[in-house]
Amino acid sequence: MTNDEHGDAADGPRGWREAAETALYGPEGFYRRPEGPAGHFRTSVHATPLYAAAVARLLCRVDRRLGHPEEVAFVDMGAGRGELTAGVLAALPADVAARVRAYAVERAERPRGLEPRIAWRDTPPAGVSGLLFANEWLDNVPVDVAEVAADGTVRRVLVREDGSEALGGPVAGPDAAWLARWWPLADEPGLRAEIGRPRDEAWAAAVASLARGLAVAVDYAHAKGNRPPFGTLTGFRAGRETPPVPDGSCDLTAHVALDACAGEGAELLTQRAALAALGVSGGRPPLALASTDPAAYVRALSRAGQAAELTAPGGLGDFGWLLQPVGLPGGAALLVDVADHEEE
Repeated sequence: MTNDEHGDAADGPRGWREAAETALYGPEGFYRRPEGPAGHFRTSVHATPLYAAAVARLLCRVDRRLGHPEEVAFVDMGAGRGELTAGVLAALPADVAARVRAYAVERAERPRGLEPRIAWRDTPPAGVSGLLFANEWLDNVPVDVAEVAADGTVRRVLVREDGSEALGGPVAGPDAAWLARWWPLADEPGLRAEIGRPRDEAWAAAVASLARGLAVAVDYAHAKGNRPPFGTLTGFRAGRETPPVPDGSCDLTAHVALDACAGEGAELLTQRAALAALGVSGGRPPLALASTDPAAYVRALSRAGQAAELTAPGGLGDFGWLLQPVGLPGGAALLVDVADHEEE
């Protein structure tokens, strides 16, 4: 570690990974705030209960592939205030819900009023079998930022608490190797990249906690060959995008190189395709229903509108879904399960 990479004073310039770690998860960090993430931005979980219902359906399919064990785990990584966990439990059939052990994994304190059957942890449980689901978790795993300097050297970007930046030392070692493999930067000053190695490692550790089952990561994502030339690091506060300032006042997020995270046997889908396979459709109900059953038509129309938001191109529908099976054949195959239609 050198001073030009991390600064030599508490308020001096540091790499973005270190600065974001403190700003998000430190004692006064953004994710410690009482209003929680839902007070600042809207995820698929907050948009509609259809999302939790779709995840519950996926959990049922994993349960079936596991042979209906006495206990099946649902692990919610980056659980916020436990909204998805609670929604999944509420949407499960009674026979499955009775066997589910639910874990909300979050570094903030357990929220008041969370139902007792949800276990609150700061790390995922080891050796469980079931579904591990990470909705917009990896984008908040802090990463360093690299930039091509005027001399063509790829250097680490340093930042102060007020958001002002400077270039530090050259990127070297494992981080340089990661960039070379997953996000190579052309020799053009000003080009930037987020070094996703910590996310690869965080995801691998989460997947390794499963004995058998399916791990799913859902996030805004990009793939090699189509990386954004200046990176994606940004801030969010009170529902609006803001400049990224690591002072604890805003969320700090960057899109995820999900292809780099993917392990052996993993598959990548768009949220639009994944949710369609889980029965979430934005198609309008037949107009004839408005005459025969107006109340049912209004309900179906509302449901279609909510589904359309989850699957919209250019919006939530473009999220990436990374499916990583553990001890089970196929990832995406778990989404398409004809047996579901025989039981619903």
